[in-house]
Order: sequence, then C-alpha cells, then structure tokens
Amino acid sequence: MISFLSGTVHRIAADHLVVLTYGVGRKVHVTPDTLAGTRHGAEIELVTSLVVREDSMTLYGFGTEDENHTFEVLLSISGIGPRLAMAILSVMGPDELAAAITNQDANALTRVPGIGKKGASRIILELENKLPKLTAVSPGPTLSFGGGNQQVVDALVGLGWKEAQAEDVVADVVKEAGADAGTSVVLKAALKVLGAKR
Repeated sequence: MISFLSGTVHRIAADHLVVLTYGVGRKVHVTPDTLAGTRHGAEIELVTSLVVREDSMTLYGFGTEDENHTFEVLLSISGIGPRLAMAILSVMGPDELAAAITNQDANALTRVPGIGKKGASRIILELENKLPKLTAVSPGPTLSFGGGNQQVVDALVGLGWKEAQAEDVVADVVKEAGADAGTSVVLKAALKVLGAKR
C-alpha cells in the first residue's frame, strides 16, 4: 500500500499529476485545489490512498491527512466510488462536509455534480455514525501557479461542468476578484457560483 508520496511535479493534467520519484513517474489523481497549488518542477508531498480494482490500481493524493481520511470514509459508503468521493472533496473539503452532516444540510451536498437531493440525504444518513472520524481540515501550503485560470477551467470540466460554462464563470470571477487573484481563490469562488446554479 502506498500511503505517502514525495517527489517532483513532472506533469500537470486536468485531474492528476505525474510525480517523479527516483526516476519513476507516478500518476496521482488529486483535487483541483491541489492542482491549483502546484507547478511544473515543484517539490510536492502527498498523503495517498491506493484504490485496487480487478482491472486497475489507481493512486489518489491529498495535501492533508484529513482529506485522505475523509476520502476513505466516503469510499465506505455504498454507491460512492473514487471519482464521486474526489468530486465531493473538490467542492466541499472535510470541514465543510462535516458541517453539512452535522447540520443535516442536503442542499450543500447537491452542489456536487452527480449528487441529487435523495443521494445527499442518504450520504448524510450514512455518514452520521462516522462523523467523529471527520475532522476539520488544516490549511496546507499555498504555492503559486502561473496561467492558473485555464487550469481552473480544466479542473471544473473534469468535475462535470461544460467547458463554455466553466470559462464564463471563471471570467466573471476574475473580473470581480481582480486579475491578481490567486488560483485557489478563483477556483473556490467558481465552485460556489456553479453550485448555486445547479
């Protein structure tokens, strides 16, 4: 089991990184926040979960232990696979998810692409007993990423929104927040706007 990965960012794609460790490139699926917070050639450390299926072994990486643990808790729920678990963490994060479960806030979960009101209620019900395991996320280090607006668009498309819609929302957010707004700021604001439109 690979539970931790440290190396150099060799490639950045819409939903994953290739991390170079001792001459070996490892493909790691990460959240948009993690993508936005790194750059080509940067050193990176990730807490990881290896998901093994009959026909594949896929590595998922996170900036904090809380994110990784929440991902594993989400996978324990029937009907939630790695992609949906990553989508939930991309839109909410561990602290916001824990708050939604505590407050029985199904609307918060419906901001995630692929989760309707019924599914959100079921997730809340199943996570209630596991809530003590979900702790507030501690902020990780923030790194700058050049040309981040396109990266935000790519990340949103990877989460299920149409490219044209993602581009429009990102453009509006940048106009309001200012051209010097950080990529993480743009991403979070765009996710909020898109979540409200669902």
